[in-house]
Amino acid sequence: MKKDFIADYASCIAFRLLSPVVRVLPLGFSLFLGRLAGELLYVLDCKHRARAYANIKTALGKSLSPAELKSLAKGFYRNFGQNLIEILLLPVIDKKYLDKYINIEGLDFVKEAFGRGKGVIFAGIHSGSWELSNLICATLGFKFYLVVREQRYPRLNNLLNVYRRQKGCCLIQTQDQTRALIQALKNNDSIGITVDQGGKSGELVDFFGKEASMATGALRLALKYQAVILPAYHTRIKGPYMKVVVEKPFEVKKSGDVKEDIRNNLQELVRIFEKLVLRFPRDYLWIYKIWKYGKRKNILILDDGKTGHLRQSQAVSEGLIRVCRQQDMKPAVDVVQVRFKNKLSRLTMDVSSVLSGKYQCQGCLWCLKTFLEPGVYESLTRLNPDIIISCGSSLAAVNYALSRQGLSKSVVVMRPPLLTAKKFDLVIVPRHDRTRQGKNVVVTDGALNLINEDYLNAQARALKPRADISKALILGLLVGGNTRYFSLHKVLMQEVLGQVKAVIEEYDAQVLTSTSRRTPPEIESLLELELKDYPYSRLLIIASRDNPAYAVGGILALSEIVVVSPESISMISEAASSGKYVVVFKSRLDKRHERFLKRLEDKKYIYLCEPREIGRVITKILREQPEKNILKDSVKIEEALKRLI
Repeated sequence: MKKDFIADYASCIAFRLLSPVVRVLPLGFSLFLGRLAGELLYVLDCKHRARAYANIKTALGKSLSPAELKSLAKGFYRNFGQNLIEILLLPVIDKKYLDKYINIEGLDFVKEAFGRGKGVIFAGIHSGSWELSNLICATLGFKFYLVVREQRYPRLNNLLNVYRRQKGCCLIQTQDQTRALIQALKNNDSIGITVDQGGKSGELVDFFGKEASMATGALRLALKYQAVILPAYHTRIKGPYMKVVVEKPFEVKKSGDVKEDIRNNLQELVRIFEKLVLRFPRDYLWIYKIWKYGKRKNILILDDGKTGHLRQSQAVSEGLIRVCRQQDMKPAVDVVQVRFKNKLSRLTMDVSSVLSGKYQCQGCLWCLKTFLEPGVYESLTRLNPDIIISCGSSLAAVNYALSRQGLSKSVVVMRPPLLTAKKFDLVIVPRHDRTRQGKNVVVTDGALNLINEDYLNAQARALKPRADISKALILGLLVGGNTRYFSLHKVLMQEVLGQVKAVIEEYDAQVLTSTSRRTPPEIESLLELELKDYPYSRLLIIASRDNPAYAVGGILALSEIVVVSPESISMISEAASSGKYVVVFKSRLDKRHERFLKRLEDKKYIYLCEPREIGRVITKILREQPEKNILKDSVKIEEALKRLI
């Protein structure tokens, strides 16, 4: 409140001091100062400049390059500066000025509209020097009522209203709006109403491909009192020379359903304004949060080609979808696979992102165009996501550049390699990466995954036709493969298989087995030798030859106990989230993996044991039936996502 109070006083004083000075200067020089002021605002007003660019990109990004969008944003600020100068000139603008500098396109439509005798509604959007509309109408010889809202700064608002009234404009305030509007239309007078900026109470319609809240007042009056709607748009030609474009009378369609009539007619009316904005894009008020109240949320997943990373991004996306639906929003997801030209391009992209500032990416995207394959760059720049999700170190810089370009919310999974967490809206990091919790940092115990009850049920239905299950007790065996720090050798796997088979035979159970794409050929051969004709084996998937998407999820869903190799953080996290007993056999690993396994063991999400102890651990589980501790990182993530949107 104190900040607004000071800003109100300061702006009011500035207006009073500048107005007399501007009025004695030559008009051309005054508007030149306005252009300079606009350019200065463009440089200094980073927040609104970024919003203007992002809005222009949303509306026109499919047909314009980043450089063209930047030029358009700068042109808007130049025009905006001149509009401010004209507000200072309002008290001295007369008919002679308007006749000289204002050209009205569609004046015959105005005469036609008044000829119907039902009143005229000039419906506009915030474009050009719209404050001149009341003076223009007054000089044309008909009475004009302007609907005004109380602004954020009351003293500045009162001063502006004084300027408006000096030339005969009749103001209709919010509190006495309805009665005055009805009377004006009954007298066959005209009223001016803006259609955009509908706020929370407006109607959501499509505006340049996204939902925007638009005001319904003009349509409600036209439907009830048969008033004529004339769409109007203000545009600056050059310097003081301006044009007011008046479209032909908008024909309001009636079906009898008032709610549908308002929405359908409003959508058609907005389409007219879309065409006018496309025709004169520098004149629209781009610094407003145009799509703030829209219900549609566009989610973009950046895919680095690694299945594990994509699944983690999809897990975040699924959480977002649930959160959006809880808040009556309509999510839509796009996935774009990001491919760098080469390894050097990826490394250079990381370095360039560190050197870029918060708003430097807007109007540039040189890095993406240079380092990504051409088709990828084009796919990314055509989209207008509200939220961008990426997983893996290689995509953090791409996420940052894109989110800065369109002011999208950015979510990264795993710690960014060079960029700080503060550059992103939400960072999701596993605890074993030793990252501290923060306002925008969520620390998880495991890797994110898609595991939930619905997912498991769907995976089970897909897998069952391939698994001839006839026993009550099912064991799952998920075999990984070699990594930089882990080697799945034959002796180790023979020990594991011996332990598993002993338990299966003792309890008359059955086993479902799947390898991964990293499983060594010698281990695949061993599994085929031991399990292919083994009577207790009901499924053996060799992923290098046949890797159905439902393999791991289906085995987790159908098994009571799952034995998992220790090297895959994502696979162990999936198992620990499934609500099943999870046994992980030990082997030599790097410290990061060991921290991860120790954490899950301490929280009793998994049972960690030597390969020779697998049989004993499974037997103990079956006898004691201990309580199952389920890894629930998804709950923590969804709480963070609620704050994000």
